Amino acid sequence: MPVYDYKCREHGLFHTLATIEDSAKPMACPTCQVLSPRVIVLPPEIANMDPARRTAQDRNEKSRHEPVFSTADRREQDPEHSRSCGCGSPKPGKSMLFYTADGKKMFPSMRPWMISH
Repeated sequence: MPVYDYKCREHGLFHTLATIEDSAKPMACPTCQVLSPRVIVLPPEIANMDPARRTAQDRNEKSRHEPVFSTADRREQDPEHSRSCGCGSPKPGKSMLFYTADGKKMFPSMRPWMISH
């Protein structure tokens, strides 16, 4: 049987064993017998965490269980998507491709491992 946290208005926090069916029901305070609601107590390291770090952890946890897959439709609808991000959209500006005197293609500083044909 799990232990749940409850909070009495006068005597504060107390812990009680309860069945899962009774977990949402208020419990009597052991001191004054007044019905007290169940509360969820956060550990201090979560309650005092930097808001930016908490947001980042929430985002990581969400992406672990609800991954977002990159599709062409999603990229078109995303306002933060830029054309220069390299996800398949054509890049603006001059191409890095040029030809040598003997007709071979070159991509300077882009793909030194690429063999042209």
